Amino acid sequence: MDTRDLLTIGEVAHRSGFPPSALRYYEREGLLHTTRTSGGQRRYERSVLRRLAFIRAARTLGVGLDEVREGLDQLPDGRTPNKADWSRLSRSWRGRLDEQIQALVALRDGLDSCIGCGCLSLQRCRLYNPGDRVAELGPGARLLPPMLRRTPAEGV
Repeated sequence: MDTRDLLTIGEVAHRSGFPPSALRYYEREGLLHTTRTSGGQRRYERSVLRRLAFIRAARTLGVGLDEVREGLDQLPDGRTPNKADWSRLSRSWRGRLDEQIQALVALRDGLDSCIGCGCLSLQRCRLYNPGDRVAELGPGARLLPPMLRRTPAEGV
């Protein structure tokens, strides 16, 4: 490969919109591959931009990094995902996305009455959670659909 086709971390960050710290993290996680100069500087093949676009699209859909990694690992020899790859992988995520949509609709529809947190602060809570029995199920909004009970760290 011609070294002129290689991009610096700054060029990739600028073109992809990912900060350099994210690029280094994705490299550590095995999502991106780099070469190094004799001075140890990272160099990325230009095709990494498509891989990063794939990661961005998947993450925007709420797909976790483990699922992104599994998807990218299905590609032969770590090649860059193409449209057919994206279609196949996005179909595999459809069921989970449908579950998220249903959970959000349930939250929206019940938002003005109760969000299932067991707080007893609303007059109607004694109807849904008499004696704060939901507290026995653990912290947080236990009556929410499981998809919506994830902590922010789990959703990343």
